[in-house]
Amino acid sequence: MKKIKRYIGVIALIITISLMLIGCGQVKINSEVSINIDGTSSTRLKIYYDDTINKLVDNDLLSKVISKINNSIPSEVHFGDIVKSKEENLNVEEVEIKTDKVKIDERLNVIQEIKDDFMLREDLNEILKNVYDIERICGKIAFEKVTPKEMIHLKNSIEKLPILKDTINSSSASMLKEYIKDLDDLNDLYNLVNESILEEPSITLKDGNIIKSDFNEELKELRNISKNGAYMIKEIENEEREKTGVKSLKIGFNKVFGYFIEITKANLNTAKIDESYIRKQTLSNAERFITPKLKEIEDKILNAEEKIKSLEYEIFVNIRNEIYKNIDRIQKVSKTIANIDVFVSLATVAYINNYVRPNINEDDKLDIKNGRHPVVENIVGEENFVPNDTYLNTGENIINIITGPNMAGKSTYMRQTAVIALMAHIGSFVPAEYANIPILDRIFTRVGASDDLSQGQSTFMVEMSEVSHILKNATDKSLVILDEIGRGTSTYDGISLAWSIVEYIQSKIKCKTLFATHYHELTDLENEFSEVKNYSIAVKEDDDNIIFLRKIIPTGADKSYGIYVAKLAKLPDEVINRSREILSDLEKNHIYNSVAINKDIDRVLETINNAEISSSNNDKLYIENIKELEKEILTLKENSFKEEFESLKLEHESLVKNYEDIKSKNDKLTIENKDLSKKIKDNEANSQIAVTQMSFDTIGDNNLKDEILNLDLLNMTPLDAINALYSLQKKAKNN
Repeated sequence: MKKIKRYIGVIALIITISLMLIGCGQVKINSEVSINIDGTSSTRLKIYYDDTINKLVDNDLLSKVISKINNSIPSEVHFGDIVKSKEENLNVEEVEIKTDKVKIDERLNVIQEIKDDFMLREDLNEILKNVYDIERICGKIAFEKVTPKEMIHLKNSIEKLPILKDTINSSSASMLKEYIKDLDDLNDLYNLVNESILEEPSITLKDGNIIKSDFNEELKELRNISKNGAYMIKEIENEEREKTGVKSLKIGFNKVFGYFIEITKANLNTAKIDESYIRKQTLSNAERFITPKLKEIEDKILNAEEKIKSLEYEIFVNIRNEIYKNIDRIQKVSKTIANIDVFVSLATVAYINNYVRPNINEDDKLDIKNGRHPVVENIVGEENFVPNDTYLNTGENIINIITGPNMAGKSTYMRQTAVIALMAHIGSFVPAEYANIPILDRIFTRVGASDDLSQGQSTFMVEMSEVSHILKNATDKSLVILDEIGRGTSTYDGISLAWSIVEYIQSKIKCKTLFATHYHELTDLENEFSEVKNYSIAVKEDDDNIIFLRKIIPTGADKSYGIYVAKLAKLPDEVINRSREILSDLEKNHIYNSVAINKDIDRVLETINNAEISSSNNDKLYIENIKELEKEILTLKENSFKEEFESLKLEHESLVKNYEDIKSKNDKLTIENKDLSKKIKDNEANSQIAVTQMSFDTIGDNNLKDEILNLDLLNMTPLDAINALYSLQKKAKNN
């Protein structure tokens, strides 16, 4: 079973490497194609890693795994050879894999059969769960390192072979039936282990308790002696009592003499003892003897355990050697089981995760509909993952420029494309609604950033070295993934390099390329080259916040939203606000730069005028200078227009945003003003009512005032108080 898992492990290893390590600067995966004599093609996958930081795996792990895998595949199909080498500062392990379309389709057909048959898939999974790593056990047998427990594992695995055959033969999976029709049951080896080795043996040979007693007569006798030693001594004691006529005779034991016969001196004269009795010790009241028969039994009893262990080891070695003679048969069976386990595992994964069968084409067309990243999808859940399309085709669009803010999903989108392509090449179903994948010769990736301090290389140097390797080795059959090329240097240097790289790929290599960047200037390439298309990650703006929609749309992005992402990362508000101020200042500086450029243009025009005065029309040097100066003017004007446009665009966006903020604040103030006016009117009305009821300011009679002031309302009854107030009101109205 573990052998089977190891085979899947290679597939998973390659996929996992592309998922997890595509982003490592020191780790890459690519492949190169070759045409075989028989007309089939094969791909050599290269896995690059830096063993100084152990980014990938232990240096020899992949080699060991692939070597094991090769033993699990029929002789007519070869999975791969390992070749180790060194390219520049990177270690390389190459795995040559068949990429013949027919071979890939054959595997896909088998997986399709298992995926569509629910009962067959479940039954096979249940059977294979109880099959151990037979290949590994074979290796231990060959190197004489196998344990008794592992022998039982081998027996239990062989026991499942008839069940496996019956399950497949009773299904409708025709290709699987054909595959297992010559499967060896290994009945003779099963019987050998079953008859000889205990079901629950000791873990190690030195502990004994390995071989069944009925398998060997000598072993059976020794175990009987070890178990019944006391009973045997008692029998000899009874025999000697009867022989000597001494009823008190007894057999004792000490560490010096071992077992001995003891007769008291009182009975010694009457005892019938012969020459077989050898005096060993004299005590004050007894004599001690030994006999040959007693020593023989003693030797058997005392050395039984040691002899048992020695004999068990000898028997086990003979069994191991007998199985070793049939190692080729066992390995052939393990290969078959390994392939079946791969098919079942891939089919199970495809069924559980809703993967689809890819169409392998030779038309150089890559078309993925609603593709998904298998690892990210597994983490966030299928319902939360946003799928995306990918379309790359020669003559239409071979280079996709992908823009958008950080954290929006650019890297995930590019990686899932590479992973889907790789999964299709190993004959696996893929996470997508539909996938049409061409035969690729290589997959190149340049994602993430890292340095190489041991070699004195900066992050940017490592990046450029890897891009150089890609540009030198990529072909029109390759898939290239480039993420944020040029970000490790100044803005203008980075834009220039990225622009030039895209131009080179488009004109020289023409390979399928996904190019993610924050340099929005690169979106202009779509207007210059028909095979370059702009895509971006959709973003929804909500006031000062943004929402990542994770959806690829056919248009370029005009913002990076870096400050918004920094806000999501919970940078201090002071830092965020200050960054906005600096950004505003920098955007304004574009206008000043444009003015400076215009001054340069004026300088060039002045130079031209001076040249016209000092030179003749027949002067070739004059003409050449004029042409060069005209080119310089055009370049300066073009740059000026671009910068002025960007500046005006940013200023417009700022004005629109300020207008919206002011309008929002004004609307709020208007509403507040209306509420306040209403409250003032209500207060004025209440005040007027109070005046009409009673106004102490209009009372002119001092006596009346004194009367009011002298009212003792607290000592009045409610009725008296009301009457008093009514009386005062009448007096006030009369006044």
